[in-house]
Amino acid sequence: MMPLNFADIGQSQIIRKIGGTAEVKKHLENLGFNVGGEVSIVSTLAGNVIVKVKESRVALSDGLARKIMV
Repeated sequence: MMPLNFADIGQSQIIRKIGGTAEVKKHLENLGFNVGGEVSIVSTLAGNVIVKVKESRVALSDGLARKIMV
């Protein structure tokens, strides 16, 4: 397992674990990040990432991306 922001750009990954407080987990779940779901990085800039999840693109800060393990 590795944090999402270390994954290769354009390669599909399966979410294995989501860390953080209950609030953070709920926020990520509301954005479509669920364990077992598929996610891929579209682009990165200064550690922040734009990811494709459930046919949507979502921008995540470096800190949030580190809480998603793939």
